[in-house]
Amino acid sequence: MRTHKVFIVLTFIAAWEVVAVLVNSRFLPSPLLVGATFWGLLSSGALLQHAAVSLARVMAGFLLAIAVGLPLGVLMGWSPKMENFSVIIEMLRPIPPLAWIPLAMLWFGIGFQSKAFIIFIGALFPILSNALLGVRETEPYLVEAGKVLGASDSQILQTIILPNSFPSILEGLRIGLGIAWMCLVAAELTGLKTPLGLGYLIMEARDLGRADTVMAGMIAIGVIGYVMNIALKWMENRLVRWKP
Repeated sequence: MRTHKVFIVLTFIAAWEVVAVLVNSRFLPSPLLVGATFWGLLSSGALLQHAAVSLARVMAGFLLAIAVGLPLGVLMGWSPKMENFSVIIEMLRPIPPLAWIPLAMLWFGIGFQSKAFIIFIGALFPILSNALLGVRETEPYLVEAGKVLGASDSQILQTIILPNSFPSILEGLRIGLGIAWMCLVAAELTGLKTPLGLGYLIMEARDLGRADTVMAGMIAIGVIGYVMNIALKWMENRLVRWKP
């Protein structure tokens, strides 16, 4: 399996090199040029500085989405009264995160908070929806068995509902994390108060006509997102060993 993945990556790079030879390097730089630019940014410390700022913004929005989305999703799936809030959620969910940018700038200005808010909005709904779905998909006979054995509602929630919801919850975290990184570039365009971040690096390189730097920034986002996704998968394997 690992050999196949390496082969696919090498094939992609080879195809990229062939296409880059056929077109203007201004529009599609070669893998070697992008790699050299990436290494130059990395060795100078600039890439790490941009990546650290972006990671802080993503984690702030993502962790806030977890803090709000998980308990709200579980409560909406568990309590019939809380389920009434689903109407509001279903109305807000189709609104693209980028549509919130004007309000984010009005509410929070152009600093850290507005960027984290856009990322929060993007990550919130998949986390909330998957938590709600996980609770609702718990087999009713398990809940009934808990009641027969004299378990309280809180005990049923802790010992039956939440463990059975873990696969869906963790899937929601992975989806939410991916969307958080997708929102990053647009979020970092909400003002230039802090000219740092991978999104800022990409857009500045675009203005300068540096496609190699644009792609280096994109690769950095992809690598960080990939590593974080692997970490979530590792967590899933540790917490949900019984999952087939």
